[in-house]
Amino acid sequence: MSALTIYTDKDASTPVWHSTEASEIQQQLNAKGVRFERWQADRNLGANPTPDTVITAYQHAIDQLVAEKGYQSWDVISLRADNPQKEAMRAKFLNEHTHGEDEVRFFVEGAGLFCLHIGSEIYQVLCEKNDLISVPAGTPHWFDMGSEPNFTAIRIFDNPEGWIAQFTGSDIAAGYPKLD
Repeated sequence: MSALTIYTDKDASTPVWHSTEASEIQQQLNAKGVRFERWQADRNLGANPTPDTVITAYQHAIDQLVAEKGYQSWDVISLRADNPQKEAMRAKFLNEHTHGEDEVRFFVEGAGLFCLHIGSEIYQVLCEKNDLISVPAGTPHWFDMGSEPNFTAIRIFDNPEGWIAQFTGSDIAAGYPKLD
């Protein structure tokens, strides 16, 4: 179940707000300029779909987003618990960073935890199947795929070169809850 938990950036022990209601999550995030919405495939994906099958099933929604925002490229990423690089990948994404472009992710299956450092608050967004999140360019954030990752996501980019991070050097991410 999707969830949003908000903390202050000084106290990770006590949330100041929490909800699992998609409309409430969307309202809170939209107020901060973060896009959050739910998408549906236009066909059954079946078991273990190929990247082309995934893109085709969501092309209608991707096309609308591209027309609105001018994004240039998209792809599909899948990560499973048996990936030998999972620990290194998790560690890389757990460091606070920013991007020169929006970070847009749509979860086809599985889950991931986006943690956004906006002003003096930390917004932890548990994204699951059918969730789209767009973290605005320049927003400090980190991502936790969990110790046993299991997700497939569509990544949508402004930059055809893909994911380029500028790490902030802050250790703030270490103090906040992780994805189990």
